[in-house]
Amino acid sequence: MAPTLTVTHIGTATAILNINGVNFLTDPFFSPAGTSWDRGRIVLKVNEDPSLRLDQLPVIDAVLLSHEDHPDNLDELGRQLLDGRRVFTTVDGAKNLAPRPAVHGMKPWEEINSIIAGKKFKIIATPTQHVPGNECTGFIVTGEDFGYGRDGLPNAIYFTGDTVYIEELNSIADRYHIRVAVMNLGNAHAPTSEEPNGPLLQITMGGKDGAKLFRALKADILVPMHYESWGHFTQFGAELRQVFEEEEIIDQVCWLKGEERVSVLE
Repeated sequence: MAPTLTVTHIGTATAILNINGVNFLTDPFFSPAGTSWDRGRIVLKVNEDPSLRLDQLPVIDAVLLSHEDHPDNLDELGRQLLDGRRVFTTVDGAKNLAPRPAVHGMKPWEEINSIIAGKKFKIIATPTQHVPGNECTGFIVTGEDFGYGRDGLPNAIYFTGDTVYIEELNSIADRYHIRVAVMNLGNAHAPTSEEPNGPLLQITMGGKDGAKLFRALKADILVPMHYESWGHFTQFGAELRQVFEEEEIIDQVCWLKGEERVSVLE
C-alpha cells in the first residue's frame, strides 16, 4: 500500500494536493495580478494571476495553512475558504482566525488524527524558520492506508511551508519515509528594517538549501513551488532547474504546470 498524489498548482504556495482522493489546499491565495499590500518595510505585489479562481475549484476537504499573517500565503479571497472547513495552522493563526471551531492550531511536532472526507489521516506540524517573531508551520500528512517504506517507516507526504533550511528538519527521516517533499523555495528575502537599501534576511529556501533538505529527508520525489510571481523572490524557475542539475537531483524533481493536475504518485 502507498499514498497516491496529484498536485494542481494554483500559484506560489497555493496548490491542491489530492492525497488518496482527498483534496488538501495549501496556503489559499487567489488575488489577481497587480494586487499589492503595503507591509511597512516592504510592498508585496503579485505579478501573475492564479491558475484557478475560487469559483473554478473542486471540492476542498481541508486546508494546510502554514501561516495566516502574510497576505501572499492567505489573502482576503482565500479566507473565504476557511469557513466551515477543517484548517490546520499555527497556534497564533488559530487564535487570529477565531471564531472558527474547525481551525486547529498546532505546535511543532504536534500530531492530530482526523477523519477527512471519510478517510483517516494523521497531520503532524513541522518546525520552520521564517520571519523572526512570527509563527509558521510545515506539515507531514500520513494515514493508515499509506503503507510503509524505507526501513519499515510509515510513508508520508511533506509540505515544508515557508522556511529556510534548519537541521531540526533532518529528524523527519528518522520518523517517516517521505515519498514526496513539496517545498516552498524562491530564496525569498525581506528587509530587516525600514531603512532603504538596508540588510535583507533570507526567509525561504533556495535550490541549494532545498537539495540539502531533500537529501537529508531521504525523500523519493521533490515537488518545487513558491518560486514565481513576487518581487521578494530571488531565484526563479530557470535558475532553480540549473541548481537542481548541479546538485544532481534533477531526475527526482517533479515540476508543476499551472492548473494542470500533475500525477506525482500513482
